[in-house]
Amino acid sequence: MKKFKRALVVGKFCPLHRGHELLLGRAQDGSEELLIVSYTKPEFPGLQPARREDWLRALFPRSTIVVLDDERLAALCAARGVQARTLPHNDLDDGDAHRHFMGWLCWTVLQLPVDVVFSSEDYGPGFAEVLGEFYASSKVAHVSVDQARTLVPVSGTAVRFDPHGQRAFLSPLVYASLVTRICVLGGESSGKTTLAAALAAHFDTAWVAEYGRELWESQDGVLAYDDLLKIGREQLVREAAAAGQARRWLFCDTSPMTTYFYCVEMFGKAETELAQLAEHRYDLVLLCAPDFPFVQDGTRRDDDFRARQHAWYQAELVRRGIAYVDVTGSVAQRIEQVVCVLA
Repeated sequence: MKKFKRALVVGKFCPLHRGHELLLGRAQDGSEELLIVSYTKPEFPGLQPARREDWLRALFPRSTIVVLDDERLAALCAARGVQARTLPHNDLDDGDAHRHFMGWLCWTVLQLPVDVVFSSEDYGPGFAEVLGEFYASSKVAHVSVDQARTLVPVSGTAVRFDPHGQRAFLSPLVYASLVTRICVLGGESSGKTTLAAALAAHFDTAWVAEYGRELWESQDGVLAYDDLLKIGREQLVREAAAAGQARRWLFCDTSPMTTYFYCVEMFGKAETELAQLAEHRYDLVLLCAPDFPFVQDGTRRDDDFRARQHAWYQAELVRRGIAYVDVTGSVAQRIEQVVCVLA
């Protein structure tokens, strides 16, 4: 038997770090149910509710997870037939505003009363006391976890300031989502593979090779229609795996957009799923210019095809509303251009 029925942990989780995981783990171990609520007003750039919710659901799948902004809160209230409020601002001097907001949220909106609050902050006991006032019939307990930060010496502010320097305090799953993913596109013989590898070496990080070429070579230069969807899927799987090994940046040689191009080019059609995979977004797209002589390695078409492919990328990126950076010249010149962009 667990000591408590339903525990509550409230936090920004911007980002979710090892100290948060310790707190949430203790709450989960000490109660039959765990309610996790995350909100922050204003939001922190790059740490939007959907991203925080993904982290929490991946790491604490058995918990009830509620991640809010004003829009999500309004939708939740509408679904429950409750008059909506707005989130209290982070800078409110009156801590009771947040405490009463949480009492209202748990009791009136979620209808999930709690009997214990787990926290790592000095406001914890007062928070539990206010929640107890909402429920009237029973007292809400408080459990403090590593308030002095001796077990996990980290703070959200420090991690936000330098997530890469504080990487040791982030789970691989969380850190991978904070890595900047850079896609290198280009027609055949435009130097994209060479550039992706060179950039990874320059920045001392990981890169993802083109799986389509690997499969093509393993099948003696023959690709079936179904192989193209397999390529699109596997390319993203490999990107996700490599992100956990990367340092700050991950360079990706091609994307499922490339696979979609070849599928339509080769077979005149593409599966709906592959078209959807081609919508996958990156933090930055580099488009290699075909500005040096075409090199035939036995796997490529010709210079006219390269020019047509490059033009397709240009038009398609514009059509999809994806900003991109043209890179030109030698490998060294291209690296210098990317360094300027990333500086």
